[in-house]
Amino acid sequence: MKKQPWLVIPFLLSLVVPLGCGPTADSETEEALVARARGIHERVITLDTHIDINTRNFTPERNYTMDVGTQVDLPKMEAGGLDVAWFVVYVGQGEHSEEAFAAATEGALAKFEAIHRLAEEFAPDRIELAYTSDDVRRIAATGKKVAMIGVENGYSIGSDLGNIKRFHDLGARYLSLSHNGHSQLCDSNTGERDGVWLHGGLSELGRGAIAELNRWGIMIDLSHPSQESNAQTIELSRAPVIASHSSARALSDVSRNLYDEELLAIKENGGVVQAVALGSYVNQEKGQARREALSGVREEVAEEMGFELMERSALRDLSEAEIEAYFTGMQAVEEEVDKRAEEMADVAAPVDVADFVDHIDYMVDLIGLDHVGISSDFDGGGGVVGWSDASETFNVTLELVRRGYSEEEIGQLWSGNLLRVLDEVQEIARQIQAEG
Repeated sequence: MKKQPWLVIPFLLSLVVPLGCGPTADSETEEALVARARGIHERVITLDTHIDINTRNFTPERNYTMDVGTQVDLPKMEAGGLDVAWFVVYVGQGEHSEEAFAAATEGALAKFEAIHRLAEEFAPDRIELAYTSDDVRRIAATGKKVAMIGVENGYSIGSDLGNIKRFHDLGARYLSLSHNGHSQLCDSNTGERDGVWLHGGLSELGRGAIAELNRWGIMIDLSHPSQESNAQTIELSRAPVIASHSSARALSDVSRNLYDEELLAIKENGGVVQAVALGSYVNQEKGQARREALSGVREEVAEEMGFELMERSALRDLSEAEIEAYFTGMQAVEEEVDKRAEEMADVAAPVDVADFVDHIDYMVDLIGLDHVGISSDFDGGGGVVGWSDASETFNVTLELVRRGYSEEEIGQLWSGNLLRVLDEVQEIARQIQAEG
């Protein structure tokens, strides 16, 4: 999900955690529990499957070696112990025309190039691009961070399925067939809003895309397509699938989350669902109450600062420099809003890391620990109190320890399950290629 940065400025609140409960609380002091969690966090490979990027943050003058105001950059990854970042090549939905497809492909290629610049030119001593699970383990063992690449919205491949191999060679290791809006490949979950569908699931081109994704070892991402598209994809795919950033619809009823039957189908397929720490997806009612409670505070703060709040649509008429200035001003407003919220006893509670881990618990109980993972959707809408940016990644591990997960289980949730699926997808690709 793509939102403007002023809607997703992370809460700058410290995570306040209660004294531990569960199987570890009776035998450990709080200090010992936190120390044990830190040891686990340092030993496991932490992997986040969905982080959005903007190419303006991948230039010699402004890049992820610095604190550029994003939720993820190298300083924040290093501070929070986030080992593997899946940077997302995202292009928004547009018209179904060859001219629009060509522009989308160029937009995607620009993001691929940006990620390669970070790993190969700006910071090769701090981060390296991985193409396989073996690469991930090798790079992490050196102490460097790991970059991987996912493609959000198959719209960017246009009508040329040859672009799938092209994207693969540039490092793409997962791809979703749609985003918000029906693509040329499949229907999107957004059809639920108006009941209008374009293909009734997959298009013929989309069916061909699944075969090519299987052939080249790219995981198929179910996080944005419609329920029917996902069902048809699972039926057709020879390889396990993933949902790179989706939570449980039973806990928060939004169309981007997955129904129990979808979760169970992914389990049967051998895939993995990466729970997403995006507030409204984690707890829609709690998030809405929080937004309503703070809307008046935001207007008050903006007026005091002489800052004009703007509708998202109005930003389309601004230059890039004006948009950047607006985001900077909006960040200052949000920081002050957060400060005042801490002093308001009756303000609605924010969605926090405990709410997020509720989704992990739910999916582990339903489909088994082998099929659940972790994602943030940082810089694309994600973030909850306690995991508001990459520097707070440890708090997720801490909450998992509080709930009694073992080190082995936490390692599976953070990276083991996703890397296992990647291995299987790539092995099936080798088999398909050997078949000719």
